[in-house]
Amino acid sequence: MKRNLTAILLIVCAAVLIIVGISMHQPESVLHKAVRICMECIGLG
Repeated sequence: MKRNLTAILLIVCAAVLIIVGISMHQPESVLHKAVRICMECIGLG
């Protein structure tokens, strides 16, 4: 039972943080940073 409670608590915390990130328009900036890092890794940046 305690294990299930911990899992549910972590899922709820993750959902809250995802909602906060989306409301602050973070997905776009994260995507740009990820693309930049990938381009540097393969030598195109």
